[in-house]
Amino acid sequence: MEETRRNFIKKTGTVAALSALPVASYAQSSAKSEIKVALIGCGGRGTGAASQTLNVEGTKLVAIADAFGDNLKTCLDRLKNQYKEKVDIPKERQFVGFDAYKGAIDAADVVILTTPPGFRPIHFDYAVAKGKHVFMEKPVATDAAGVRSVLENAKKADEKNLKVVVGLQRHYDERYIETVKRVHGGEIGDIVSAQCYWNSAGVWVRPRTDKMTEMEYQMRNWYYFNWLCGDHIVEQHVHNIDVINWFMGDQYPEVAQGMGGRQVRVGKDFGEIFDHHFVEFTYGNGAIMNSQCRHTRGAMNRVTEYVAGTKGSAGPGIIRDHKGKVLWRYKGRPANPYQVEHNELYRHIREDKPLNNAYYGAKSTMTGIMGRMATYCGKELKWDEALNSEISIIPKEFTWESDPGPKPGPDGVYPCAIPGKTKVI
Repeated sequence: MEETRRNFIKKTGTVAALSALPVASYAQSSAKSEIKVALIGCGGRGTGAASQTLNVEGTKLVAIADAFGDNLKTCLDRLKNQYKEKVDIPKERQFVGFDAYKGAIDAADVVILTTPPGFRPIHFDYAVAKGKHVFMEKPVATDAAGVRSVLENAKKADEKNLKVVVGLQRHYDERYIETVKRVHGGEIGDIVSAQCYWNSAGVWVRPRTDKMTEMEYQMRNWYYFNWLCGDHIVEQHVHNIDVINWFMGDQYPEVAQGMGGRQVRVGKDFGEIFDHHFVEFTYGNGAIMNSQCRHTRGAMNRVTEYVAGTKGSAGPGIIRDHKGKVLWRYKGRPANPYQVEHNELYRHIREDKPLNNAYYGAKSTMTGIMGRMATYCGKELKWDEALNSEISIIPKEFTWESDPGPKPGPDGVYPCAIPGKTKVI
């Protein structure tokens, strides 16, 4: 199983200097200039992404934003302690609240978007409008409307010569890159089926306190609410789904159907999401991907991807024939992809080379969303009808007193989708 970003923060050191070539873009950074960076979203992932950016020579963190002041302080203290002179954020560039992202983005050349995913389309839209280069975490949306917004802004980013990296870090892992290259070169023949998994024990729970509004409770426990997280098939399993789409030559499934529900993770502490999903995705060439994700303590864990072709099969760093004989195995020692994705963003900025991951980031996010929609409704869905769904799960306004949408019942338990009854289109 992959090394987590949080563990990597503790190990990484300063990386080699980037190439020094001029840039002609909206957020310009010359060969010798310092690149000003803003962090929007100060949780564990935001702290990790900021660390990886600050490991790149010539970067400085100049602004920071979060909905919660305590998150901001914890993150800023850690980064100041680790990077000292590379963090220059006076009080006037520390922004708190739902609109905090605007001030932080305005102050920088590059923005790191690591809030809960439901806010990603809003923040990406503002960053592109302001002409900023972007690193944004996966997934890039939690509903179809959000995906459509990201795709529209991906085009605008190209028009403005902006560089965009999405945190689907396997695209920056030499082991995966070499395996995909060989699959695309025909070494396993035509792909006929695929399997991908994110089966694990699950994630944290944060208790409700008496002083919390419903909005604050859901924001603190964002993983368990679809408008913020998208369910774990979107938030987490998107990594594995994205790899299969990549193996398939950036094709995306045309049809999805599946099943899911809540079996072990039930009660008032777990919001509205399912604890397991199984989805069958069918591609245009007839290839079928079986997708599994599950949060169950004490059960088997598996996080990986495989594809089978007419000549053999492939997984991360390995190709076999149909009898199981290893035909090729990756033997290198790849650089940590969590760092490489940041290195590449700044290299492309300095060398003024095109780089825009938002397209595949949005479409792989949509694949996960279509899987969630299929398990929630219990029906077969087609790509176009899922992508064009007009059902938005994002609140209409953002204040601590506003209604975020899902409401608990009298027993404190939130209702969840009921296959056969829930509407998703």
